[in-house]
Amino acid sequence: MNLQKRTPRQATAEARPVRRAGLALAAASLLVVGGTACESDGATPAGDAAPAASASTEPGDQAASPSGARPPDAEEDVTATSGEGDGPGKSSPDRTEKLVDGSEARITEVGEQHYVAEIVSKGAVVATLETDGHDAGLNANGMFVALTLGGDLASWMGNDHQGPGTFELEGDWKAKVTKVGELRYRAQIIGHDGVAGTLETDGHDTGLDANGVYIVLSNGGVISSHK
Repeated sequence: MNLQKRTPRQATAEARPVRRAGLALAAASLLVVGGTACESDGATPAGDAAPAASASTEPGDQAASPSGARPPDAEEDVTATSGEGDGPGKSSPDRTEKLVDGSEARITEVGEQHYVAEIVSKGAVVATLETDGHDAGLNANGMFVALTLGGDLASWMGNDHQGPGTFELEGDWKAKVTKVGELRYRAQIIGHDGVAGTLETDGHDTGLDANGVYIVLSNGGVISSHK
């Protein structure tokens, strides 16, 4: 969904986490509750075995392993969704894209404005983003991933800021990030005409497409944008 920078509008929606996380952007007031896979800023980049998911209050914390023995090179399949579906309705993806850390995203269209992107590292699915009427975003250990309603996917590294605070974003946007609770941050997205929308995490990362500028807010208060 695109935002008008000079004629902002807001939409609200909430995303429901499935198993570990949920990511979302509302189409109506732009109040988004998102999700993360591989908590505390997401999945492990390619080249490293993905750790099991565990909640963390600050970005950059190492994810703790769950109880029970697992092979040291095992990777956990963690799903973070923003829709009501149970996953892809197809046995094979529509396309595959390389991510900046060397892993890949397998993207499947499962309905109108409903896409699933499986993040695959070393042959294993380590995280899943899903849009079902809402954009999705993820901070995967410093690699930011955004998936839009139209199925477009972007990944990047850097250009991040640790909230709380007010920060310059790409595309002449600004973000005012405040902490409103444990693993809960709110970012007001500000354009030339004032607040154009709001992102909010509630233990899970979230993201949006703002007129072609991808924005991700993590549950640790890290915000990043990419054009």
